[in-house]
Amino acid sequence: MKNLLIALATFFSFTVAGSTVVSADSVANSVVGLQGYDLVSYHNSEKPLQGNGNHVVTIDGVNYLFTNAKNKRKFASNPEKYLPAYGGYCAYGAAVGKKFIADPTVWRVVDDTLYLNLDANVSKIWVKDIPGNIEKADANWKEIKNVPAGDL
Repeated sequence: MKNLLIALATFFSFTVAGSTVVSADSVANSVVGLQGYDLVSYHNSEKPLQGNGNHVVTIDGVNYLFTNAKNKRKFASNPEKYLPAYGGYCAYGAAVGKKFIADPTVWRVVDDTLYLNLDANVSKIWVKDIPGNIEKADANWKEIKNVPAGDL
């Protein structure tokens, strides 16, 4: 009887402990990139389209959603073509050495690269000198890429 109680206690302790463990992979994979917008749609539609959970590609722990299987395949075959510049942070923010969360509805594709901005007002500043701002942002990004936004 004593051995049975010890076995049951051991079983339940492992069961309880096992049910409370959350792996780093499951947490990382719950992140949805670009607020669920279909990255391919920025390149082939008049406006970005909201993706859905039926068409998902996970890159570096981030789930990207697509409107259809065709867009999912396009992205999966060449993610670098579709991923936004500066990790999806505001392009103008990167130009001034900062990381601002971008609004996925404030965007522009320039030379086949997706650039996002904080909001419409910031975008108005950014478009005044797109080539110059991209040059500044590219240079700054090398320095700030791995720095947490709050530390900038």
